[in-house]
Order: sequence, then structure tokens, then C-alpha cells
Amino acid sequence: MTLGLALAQSRRIAPALLAQLEQSAREKKTQLIDEIIGSGTMSAHDVAVFAADKYQLPLLDLSEYNLSRVPSALSGNREFHAHRLLPLGRRENRLIVAMSDPANQAGVDVIRQKFSLPVETVVVEHDKLMKHVRSAGEALGTLKNALPTPTAQKMIEYDPVAAASARKVPGANDIDDAPVVRFLQKLLTEAFHRGASDLHFEPFEFFYRIRFRVDGVLQEVARPPLDIRDKIATRIKVLSRLDISEKRVPQDGRMKLLISMPKDKDGKETVDKAIDFRVSTLPTLFGEKIVMRILDSSSDKLDIDQLGYEPQQKALLQEVIKRPYGMVLVTGPTGSGKTVSLYTFLNMLNQGDINISTAEDPAEIQLPGINQVNVNDKAGLTFAAALKSFLRQDPDVIMVGEIRDLETADISIKAAQTGHLVLSTLHTNDAPTTLTRLMNMGVAPFNIASSVLLITAQRLARRLCTCKREGDLAPQVLIDAGFQESDLDGTWKPYHPVGCDRCSGSGYKGRCGIYQVMPITETIQQIILSHGTALQIAEQARKEGVLSLREAGLLKVKQGVTSLEEVLATTNT
Repeated sequence: MTLGLALAQSRRIAPALLAQLEQSAREKKTQLIDEIIGSGTMSAHDVAVFAADKYQLPLLDLSEYNLSRVPSALSGNREFHAHRLLPLGRRENRLIVAMSDPANQAGVDVIRQKFSLPVETVVVEHDKLMKHVRSAGEALGTLKNALPTPTAQKMIEYDPVAAASARKVPGANDIDDAPVVRFLQKLLTEAFHRGASDLHFEPFEFFYRIRFRVDGVLQEVARPPLDIRDKIATRIKVLSRLDISEKRVPQDGRMKLLISMPKDKDGKETVDKAIDFRVSTLPTLFGEKIVMRILDSSSDKLDIDQLGYEPQQKALLQEVIKRPYGMVLVTGPTGSGKTVSLYTFLNMLNQGDINISTAEDPAEIQLPGINQVNVNDKAGLTFAAALKSFLRQDPDVIMVGEIRDLETADISIKAAQTGHLVLSTLHTNDAPTTLTRLMNMGVAPFNIASSVLLITAQRLARRLCTCKREGDLAPQVLIDAGFQESDLDGTWKPYHPVGCDRCSGSGYKGRCGIYQVMPITETIQQIILSHGTALQIAEQARKEGVLSLREAGLLKVKQGVTSLEEVLATTNT
């Protein structure tokens, strides 16, 4: 359907007037959109908003977009300007192109065939588009048409749709795509600046709720109109390359967003930072619930001193990961920081003379120098299949995102027994139960005892803000929590949360790790070989000086890092 016909059917232009405009366009050898806007029938902005809504495309305000970001490999190509198209950049393997008449797909088809890339279009106002097209055509002069080879100039991977500022039609009553784009952009940016780990988009029968998880606690941040739940879901699915027509089954995807960060303390200069989001959709009674996990792939935080291990625990870990072979396991619930711990270990091992391979679902942190593989169960690339391939790739260190089944566990343990250091995770409550979990999966006790070097269990507790204050608690309360009478010597007092502007009144800012680091000693190996229980292993570990999670948490309370309430909420006795 042409743009003119769509306008007529929507009663934006009378059929008789449309016929006159079409006749005038033919006589002047111009396009219909030129006549519609040139005659004053509709403004360029009204046409753009209508076209974006009619053809379900994002609306972009060119005046808010920095065209200097566009590489000359695209902006210097005559093919775009000949078809009244404006290149905006490249996002992964797609070209982003601006146009004012989405019904005219001939030019898009030419660009798609010329560059052998999918083309993603956005709608812009016609007058602003033609201004840039004319100025670009004049500047081209006698420059070459052809797109340089990738080796000559690398295109900038940038998402202009997500980063652009969009506008709403003044006086419009219906919620269109432009405000949804702007609203979602604002949400994602705000979530990152608040330090959120997850965003929850939750539809219910009578309201729509959006929550951030900040420092492990969900906080409601918005209740937009219920009408826009499907548009938000569609927008997120488009950016995550998910099937927007499929709403009956869960889907998983990934998207990237550029966030402007202050370059200096004054905040006068900013720099764009690429942030990855892992997206999960789930059909519910009243629409699709979407959870987005923020994956900050920065390696700045991969420092063992920042994780919060006690000196003795840190020394044990550093000793074990330097061994040439064996297995180190990290255990804990989802969201307890296992991935950061594993990558901290890998960062310490990442040297030029070591070959490191990882299999993950998906890779959350990107480290140069490490060969990372995303598993794909549908394609047959499971953890077990990746492990088998790794063993033919001359590895020194192997990291498996999670041991989920006996096959993966069996291959991992055999790799640890044959000269490789293997790092992985399991979902168990503490270190002793990890060993019995492996036995319950079907792994022979001999293989466990001969391969596992160390297990670390962990939790994340909220860290007290600088506004904390000392307070008194009844001695019996401290003893019931797990403190010994010898600890109550009067040299320290527990801190309590207060609340200030820095922590938004919660009294907490950031999180700290609570760890149980259990090396597999000869005595524990004997318990494993005799099919001992988790209770027997835990008792022996306590005799050897291994702190339980509760004891490690109480130590953080004594140090003033967190509160007793946080430790009681995140650990068991």
C-alpha cells in the first residue's frame, strides 16, 4: 500500500485532493510526499508520525541524532542519496537506514542487495531528510561510490534507534511508538545508573508494573498505562532479535545499548559505553513478562581484593588456581555472583602462555585472550559437546558455565584428571552439599575425591552505606545469631542502616560477598570415598577451620561491612 493510499484510507487526505497531488507529482516528476508537504496539506512531522504508526516502524528525530557517528564508508555512498535514504550506521550485521516514505521499498531493496546485509529502517521527517541528502550529495563531489572493504574502514556498531530521542504528536490521545521508544530508553539508562542488576516488566489484569533489582532488592519504579504493555514487549523483542509474533512460549535473547557516561568528575564530557542486556520473555495470564539482566562486561571489577574474601580464603584460592590440573567449583543460588568470581579467577590466569576456553549460557563477561563459546542446545552445542571439543583444542584451563547433568560432570572430571584445570559452578546451598550432589548425579566417589581441589560457596549481602551508625543489640540476640560469648568482648558494636541521599534512604549501597572456602583435604577425601554424608563433610571442614557461610557473614558484621539483619536474611545456621 502506497503512502498516499494509506493517508486516504485513514481520512487524512480527501481522495479528490490525493488525485490532484498525484497528478502534480507526475507533471513535476517529483514524488507524492514532496507534493503533500510542499502544498501544505500536511506537515513533514505529521506525515512522519503517521508513517511510523502505519508501518510499525520507529520514529527518529534527526535533529537529535549526531550524524558525525556515521562512518564515511556509508555516508559517502551515492546509492543511498539516489534513493532518498540516509545511512545512520551499522548494528552488528544490519544496516540502519532513515527514510520518510516507508512504502517506497525499491531503494531499500537496492541497498540490501548491494551490501548483502539486512536493512533496518526508521522513519524521519521528510524536510530534515532531504536537507541532509542534498548536503551529502553536494559534499560528495567526485568521491568514489563503492563501499570500502572491511579492512579499509571498520563500520561503527551503533544502534541509532535505541539511542535516539523521539517525540510525540502534540495533542494526540493514542500512545504511539515514539513515546514508547523514548520511555524504554530512559528506563534502561536509569537502571544502569542506579546500579540495577535486573529489570522486570510485569503485566497484570488491571495494571502494568516495572521494577528494578538494586543491591538484590526489587524496587517498583513505574506503572505505565496498561495499554502500552504489548508495544513495550514488541520493542524489546525487536531489539533482542526475538520473534515478535510468538507470544505463547518463552524466548531468550540479547541486546546492546549505548549509555552516555561522564568522562570526568565535572561531567562536562561524556563517553558512550556499550552495555549488554540478557532478555527473557515468559507468557503469563495477562501478557508477556520480560526480565532483562544487565551484563556489564567491564573487567575493571575482576579483582579478587574487591570480592571480599578473607585473607585466609584468598590465600587458599590463589594457591589452588595455580595448580596445573584439578577442579575448582563455585556454588550458590542464581544472582549470588558466581560468574564474577569465576572470571576473577580466569583474569588472574589469563597470561600469554596459557590457553583458556570457556563454555557458557551465555557469555556474560567478555575477556580478551579467552576463547569463549555460547552453548546452543537447539543446535546441539551443549556443555558436554563443547567440553569434548575443548579437549581437542590443546587447553590449559577450561571453564564450564554450569554442571547440569552427569555427562557434563563426567567429562569435566576426566578433564581435571588428565592435566587440565577445570572451573565450574553448581547450584547447591553450601560447599559440603556440593560433593554429595555430585555423588547423587552419579559421579563415582573415587573420581570426585581425585579431581576436586576446592569448593567455594557464596552469597551476596547488601553493604552498609557510609551513613551507618553504631548501635547496641542484646547479647542474647548476638549469641542466637551465631556469635560466641568470647566475641562479645566490648571492642566492637554492630552497625545499623540509617539512610541518606547517597543510598536513597535505604541505608545500603552496593553489595559484599560472603564466602565459604573449603579445600578438599585428605581427610575429606576419605569421607567421600566411604560415601559419607554432607553433615560428616561439614563437621570435618569445621574442625579444619573452614568458616560456614553464617560464620563468614558474622565476621562481616563484626567488621562493620554489613548488618546482622542482612546476614540472617542471606545465610542459614
